[in-house]
Amino acid sequence: MAEKKSKKQAEEPKAKALEAKAEEPKAQAADEKKEEVKVTSEPQAEKPQPEAAESPEKAAKPEEKAKPKKPGLWGVMHLYSSKNDSILHATDITGAETLAIKSGGMIVKSAREEGSPYAAMQAAIQVAEALKEKGYMGVHIRVRAPGGHNGPRYPGKGAQAAIRAISRSGIKIGRIEDVTPIPHDGCRPKGGKRGRRV
Repeated sequence: MAEKKSKKQAEEPKAKALEAKAEEPKAQAADEKKEEVKVTSEPQAEKPQPEAAESPEKAAKPEEKAKPKKPGLWGVMHLYSSKNDSILHATDITGAETLAIKSGGMIVKSAREEGSPYAAMQAAIQVAEALKEKGYMGVHIRVRAPGGHNGPRYPGKGAQAAIRAISRSGIKIGRIEDVTPIPHDGCRPKGGKRGRRV
């Protein structure tokens, strides 16, 4: 019996040592998991703090950006174009106040070039600059030919050149309409019964 007890007593420390060795990896694994949880939980806890700290600044910035910009003013460009001249008359939207006025005759020296596309283009550039200085961002264009009972119902060469120059100058163009006067059985056109004989 004494021998059996001594054997058991000798085996007990060995068994305890083996159990301790088996438990060590489990304890280490549990510690590592705890550390991983701490590592992963720390950034999650840190992220909301800067956002909360920056939120007043971010909230302030959109308010600054949300300030409504002053809308640009719109005017009307009255463009009269015949074979002899081009007249550009810019007014406010009501047509009551003149903002700028230029004609082909104010640009070129010779009378035969007053109705040319070049003169109309230069006049349009000068009118566009004057509109920009006064804070106007766009215009509606009203094109007028001589028309009437005796004039041609189509605009001269300067009309298209002037419209192109206005669009290239950076001013927006709204609607373009033709306001040529058309007779409704008014005066008798000249030329006689058989028309003009050349």
